Amino acid sequence: MTIAVTAATGHLGALTLAALKARGAAPVALARTPSKVTGGFEARAFDYNAPDPAALKGVEVLILISSNDFSDRAGQHKRVIDAAKAAGVGRIVYTSVLKGAASPMTLLAADHIATEAALHEAGVPHTILRNGWYSENLTGSLGAALEHGAVIGAAGEGKLATAARADYAEAAAVAALDGAHAGKVYELAGDTAFTMAEFAAEVSKQSGKPVKFVNLPEAEYAKALEGFGVPAGFAATLAQSDATSGSAAALFDDSYTLSGLIGRPTTPIAETIRVALA
Repeated sequence: MTIAVTAATGHLGALTLAALKARGAAPVALARTPSKVTGGFEARAFDYNAPDPAALKGVEVLILISSNDFSDRAGQHKRVIDAAKAAGVGRIVYTSVLKGAASPMTLLAADHIATEAALHEAGVPHTILRNGWYSENLTGSLGAALEHGAVIGAAGEGKLATAARADYAEAAAVAALDGAHAGKVYELAGDTAFTMAEFAAEVSKQSGKPVKFVNLPEAEYAKALEGFGVPAGFAATLAQSDATSGSAAALFDDSYTLSGLIGRPTTPIAETIRVALA
């Protein structure tokens, strides 16, 4: 079976390639700059803005990792889906957002909802992986947290059921390798949820430095993110995602679907913090 992975040089794409290789597969890496692909994989040029169906020749399963271009993400995804259909790809595995159309994170979820609709309309068999929050989204800013002694956000006392990117990459590999997952929609999240105050306490415990969680109103948090250099539109998206994770449990799920899919417990947040601090 020939499996191809888009965004192959990104964090999730590279981990998905590795997860497939660990399971004995020889996936094709699709990237805008193939020369940047590492790991000895076959690499083909593939651009979300102008995807060439020829790059998908012989591909039976395409893992479509969602774009990080928020200016036309839904449009990019639809073009990839159309290219896959034209190339005769047998199934698409798409990384969507937790809760899909029911997500209260309206700014973040809109493109995913549109992509899920495009998949249905295209008529190509598909599997939808509704990924929750990546733990690395939180640990990526630990340097600033340690410097200032604070983690800021707008989640209040809301519970976040995060998992490591490697966990989600494994799920993508599992879903791609077995045709029994066709037509399925999976809500994926970490096994153990935590509040941001608990996250800050764990950072403090492991680092030996005082770190607390400072909860901000959504608008104030968005302004703070802009102050860190985050573009205004994306800052608003992140702030709303954070706020709804508290008020509407947007990033919480206790179905244990992810650990069931990969056949092991998801990576605890304490482990991701340990790796980040190291």
